[in-house]
Amino acid sequence: MKLQHVDLHNAITALSCALDLVGVDEVRHGKRVAVMARTIALHLNWPELECRSILYSGMLHDCGVSRIHEHRQLTETLEWDGAEEHCIRGADYLSACSPVAHLALEVRYHHSRWEKLPALPIDHRVRLRANLLFLADRIDVLQAPFLNNGLILIEYPAIINRIKTLSGTLFAPELVDAFTEVANVEAFWLAMEPEYLDEDLHLIGSHIPAVLLDIAALKELARLFSRVVDAKSPYTDEHSQRVAHIARQLAVDFGVEGHELEQVEIAGLLHDIGKLRVSEDIIDKPGSLTPEERATMHRHSYDTFRILQRVFDDSKIPVWAGFHHETLLGDGYPFRTEKKELDLECRIISVADIFQALAQERPYRHTMSLEYILNDLKARVASGRLDAEVVAKLIDNAEVYYRLAVA
Repeated sequence: MKLQHVDLHNAITALSCALDLVGVDEVRHGKRVAVMARTIALHLNWPELECRSILYSGMLHDCGVSRIHEHRQLTETLEWDGAEEHCIRGADYLSACSPVAHLALEVRYHHSRWEKLPALPIDHRVRLRANLLFLADRIDVLQAPFLNNGLILIEYPAIINRIKTLSGTLFAPELVDAFTEVANVEAFWLAMEPEYLDEDLHLIGSHIPAVLLDIAALKELARLFSRVVDAKSPYTDEHSQRVAHIARQLAVDFGVEGHELEQVEIAGLLHDIGKLRVSEDIIDKPGSLTPEERATMHRHSYDTFRILQRVFDDSKIPVWAGFHHETLLGDGYPFRTEKKELDLECRIISVADIFQALAQERPYRHTMSLEYILNDLKARVASGRLDAEVVAKLIDNAEVYYRLAVA
């Protein structure tokens, strides 16, 4: 069986773009935190593995944040009483994913004050890494207002002085001293500009030995991000995981096996990753969407496609996931792809997505009965929008699929 190998550095860098979408207006927060933290760690002559660890935990430190309102609270105030909730969630997500489980503890405590960390039963090096994440995270909050208006070179001395006043309370003195030394040059701040940031992350990756992920590890990483997406709303809890189960079983019923079968499941897990850009106000809205809200919602499948292209550049996963709102009539979105261009796997994930969504409660309706759902799918087949063979396979084992959708 052919294996899908993906480099861990490229996967984390690309998937951090999905986390960036939560900020909507404040993108690349994770990447800036990662690069600043690594720069300080290098200045302190930390071992290479710790520098790499802080880079990856920097990019993933906000994986517990799905909601835009929560993100705004975290990025608009230096300290927020509700910050610990996303730290706990993020650590939980990471600990269940073997490729990045070693980052869980530092993410768990990345909003803890330095003066409180010594009392916690964790290793001193973990305390330092957690606190370095906190430091870089708060530096970014202070610099954010000046990133796009050319004022950072005027304002950065004030940011340094503000951080120095927090030495020994919020932040470890040795970390503050190192930050003060590296941040007293303009290059530290100018490197945060988007084009330079992306170039530097690519260059860093080119010097890191490739850690290749097999299918099992990729599925764990995909599950991690599906949990982030589904946490945006109580109405979408486990939606992506259930779509993945339904899609996998449908693929089995069509005789898909081996490598392709595993890719179908991964595509199902990640099909809504672009929805991180969509405000929970839209997802949870009980009434009809405005044209502007519908336009925001419609772009999520394109964002899914583009993000997954960066991770799976030699597979069909981006297409199978990103085309889940296309129809056989060619009037879907975002590509208006015609039937002849839609792989069986695209059609499978589309049916699985609709089936599970109808079985799940939404803010604008209750859970639909199996009879209602099957009649709805048949109507979509009759209209020419859904694949008749895929729907027929589902109907043949409707009770089994309904249990996968709601269990």
